[in-house]
Amino acid sequence: MSTCSTGSVAITVMDASLRFMLKSPSLSSCHRIERNRLHMGSHPDKPAFAIVSAWLVHLLTASGAVFGLLSMSATANGQYIVALLWMAVTTAIDGVDGALARKFRVKHYLPQFDGALLDNIMDYFTYVLVPAYFLLHVPILPASWRLPMAFSILLASAYQFCRTDAKTEDHTFTGFPSYWNVVVFYLFLLGWPWQVNAGLLLVCAFGVFIPVRYLYPSRTPTLRPLNVALGIVWAVMLVAALMLYPDSHETLVLISFFYVVYYLAFSIWLTLWRKRAEKATGLA
Repeated sequence: MSTCSTGSVAITVMDASLRFMLKSPSLSSCHRIERNRLHMGSHPDKPAFAIVSAWLVHLLTASGAVFGLLSMSATANGQYIVALLWMAVTTAIDGVDGALARKFRVKHYLPQFDGALLDNIMDYFTYVLVPAYFLLHVPILPASWRLPMAFSILLASAYQFCRTDAKTEDHTFTGFPSYWNVVVFYLFLLGWPWQVNAGLLLVCAFGVFIPVRYLYPSRTPTLRPLNVALGIVWAVMLVAALMLYPDSHETLVLISFFYVVYYLAFSIWLTLWRKRAEKATGLA
C-alpha cells in the first residue's frame, strides 16, 4: 500500500471516531456544559442572579448622574425647590448604594468593573458640580460673587477628592467632605444675608484643607446605629421643610440643626480620640 493510501485510511478512521464521540450522550452533554460556561463569561461559579444584581447596584450608583442633571435642568429653569429635591434623591442614592454593593458582593461578581471609581465620579458630580451650578443661579450671593465662589468650591473639592486619605481606613473623612448640596440647601432655605452665606462657604472651602476626621455616617463603626438613625430623622426633616417652603419651614430647618451640631461635635471627638490613640501607640 502506498504512503498516500495509508494516510487516507488514517484520516477516514479518525473522522469516523470523532463522529462517534460527538454522538455520545455523555460527551455531547460535556460539550453543552462547556458551551454554556463560555457563554456565561467563564464564571460557572457565579450565578446569573448575582451578576445581574451586581450590575443593578452599579446602575443605581450611575443613576445619580441622571438625577443630578435633572437638578441642573430645574435650576436653569428657575425651579429651585425641584432642583433641591433632585439633589436629595442623589444623596439618598449615595446613602444606600454602598451598603447594597457590600450586600451583593459586587467586587466578587464584577471584579473587572471599578465601582469605587464610579462612586467617586458620581460624588464629585452630585455633591460638587451640581451645587456649584445651583449657586450660580440662586440669589444666595450677589451676581459678582457667584462665579468666584463656585470656582473655590470646585477647586477645593478637587483637592479633597484626590487625597489618598480622603476616606480613612477607620471609615472617616479627612477634611470637610464636600457636602455642598447640604450647604446650599441650608443657605437657600434660611435666607441669611449674603455676607453670612459667603463667609460660611469660604469656611467650608478652607475646611477641606484642615485635617479634621469627619463622621462617615453610614460607615464609621462608633455608634453607627445611632448615627444612621439620627441621619435619617435629619433628612426627613429637611425634605419636609423643603415641601413647606416658603411658609412655615423655618422651624423645621432650625430644629434640624441638632444633627449638624451633633455631626460636628462627633467629628471633633473622633479627631481628638484618634490623635490620642496615635500618640499612645507612638509612646508604646
